Amino acid sequence: MVKARYLRWLWLLPVLLLVQACSSDSRAAPVKPYYSAEGRASFYGHPHHGRKTASGERFNKNALTAAHKTLPFGSRVRVTNLNNQRSVVVRINDRGPYTRGRIIDLSEQAARELNMLRAGVAPVRLEVLK
Repeated sequence: MVKARYLRWLWLLPVLLLVQACSSDSRAAPVKPYYSAEGRASFYGHPHHGRKTASGERFNKNALTAAHKTLPFGSRVRVTNLNNQRSVVVRINDRGPYTRGRIIDLSEQAARELNMLRAGVAPVRLEVLK
C-alpha cells in the first residue's frame, strides 16, 4: 500500500530533473566588460570631506575612493600615474568629474599615493578590476 502511493509520483522525478537541467542559473554574476582609458585625473579633498557622495555615503578624503561619470558604484579601478608609474586601487563612490578633459576625480589620499598633490592634475591610465 505504501509502495503504491510512492510509485504513483515516481514519474514526476524525471520531469523535474529535465526542467532543472533546462533552466538557466539566475544567480550567476553578470560578466562585466573590461574597461581601460587614459586621460587626466584631478582630486578633491578637504572642502568636500564629510559631505554625501552620489552613492549616498559620506566622502572621506583619507579613503581610497574616486568619482567617475559612468562606472557603477563599487567598481574597483587601478589608477596609474603616467608621469611616475605609481598605481593605486580605488573604489568608485561618486559621480564626476565635471571639469572638461578629466576622466576621474580621486580622493586626497589616492592623489597622495600617486604623488600628484602638488600638481593637482596628472595624466593617468584607468583599468577596471574584476
